[in-house]
Amino acid sequence: MEFTHFNSEGRARMVEVTDKDETKRVAIAEGFISMNQETLEKLNEGKIKKGDVLSVAQVAGIMGVKKTSDLIPMCHNIFLTGADIKFQVKENGVYIVSEVKTVGKTGVEIEALTGVSVAALTIYDMCKSVDKGMTIEYVRLLKKTGGKSGDFTRE
Repeated sequence: MEFTHFNSEGRARMVEVTDKDETKRVAIAEGFISMNQETLEKLNEGKIKKGDVLSVAQVAGIMGVKKTSDLIPMCHNIFLTGADIKFQVKENGVYIVSEVKTVGKTGVEIEALTGVSVAALTIYDMCKSVDKGMTIEYVRLLKKTGGKSGDFTRE
C-alpha cells in the first residue's frame, strides 16, 4: 500500500526495539532547585502550608517516572523494576537525584530525568506561596548502564 500524504523522512516515529537484547539498565539523573533562605527554613521546619514538601515531591517524582511515556511522545512504555528519588538540602536549595532501573530493550534515561523534573516542579508548586523566584537548574543525566550503546558517566 502506498501512502501519498506521508513519507518516512522527517516524520515522527518510535524507535523499533523488537530485535534488541534485554539487558539490565540503570539511569541516574540530578537536578537542583534554588530558593531563598526563608523558603528553605520553612521547608526544613515543616512550615510550608501545603504539607511535607520532600515527602510529596518524592512520591510525585516516582509517579513522574512511571508516567514518562504518557508525557514524552516517542518514549517507550517500560516495565520498571525500581525507582527512587532522594533529596539533599543544601544552603541555597534542594539537590535532587533520581535512580531508575529496568531489565528491558530500551533505557531509562528519560524516566530518570522526568523523575527529577517532576520532583523539582512539585517543590516549586508547594513553596511558591513563599518564593516565586525559585529556579530549577542543572537537570541532567549523571550515569546510565546497559544496552547496545554501553555505559555513560558524566565527567
